[in-house]
Amino acid sequence: MEKVVPEVEELPKAMVRRVVKDALSQCSPNADFNLHKESLLAFSESARIFIHYLSATANDICKESKRQTINAEDVLKALEEIEFSEFVSPLRASLAEFKKKSAGKRAAAATKEKEAKKKKKAEEETPSKKAANQAEEQGEEEVANDDNNASDGDNE
Repeated sequence: MEKVVPEVEELPKAMVRRVVKDALSQCSPNADFNLHKESLLAFSESARIFIHYLSATANDICKESKRQTINAEDVLKALEEIEFSEFVSPLRASLAEFKKKSAGKRAAAATKEKEAKKKKKAEEETPSKKAANQAEEQGEEEVANDDNNASDGDNE
């Protein structure tokens, strides 16, 4: 019987290249960097292994808390546990900024949804008002026609 080996997920090379070049340009702002194909592969594999290690540690923290879903706090605690605590503070700031932007987007979406509901409700009310107005107009025309017919009958 053949063993089924799960396919190893690779990180997108363009994204890895962009992250590495950005990090290197912060170290030497005026330098132009070229990455050898093998170095790009090494960065990619290193990042993949780091992500797996961090994920496994965060998962352990999550399970210790008797939960099944890893949250941001689990990841931050995992960073401290694997001795990358220098990343925790900047990540907390990024997370706070992300939450602020997300809240703003949700509020904007909720406002947009309310406006759409109001517009739809107004459109739904309009046909019924039109129907009522048309019925009223028809009633007035019938009364006018009856009056005309009655006056025509008087002339005969």
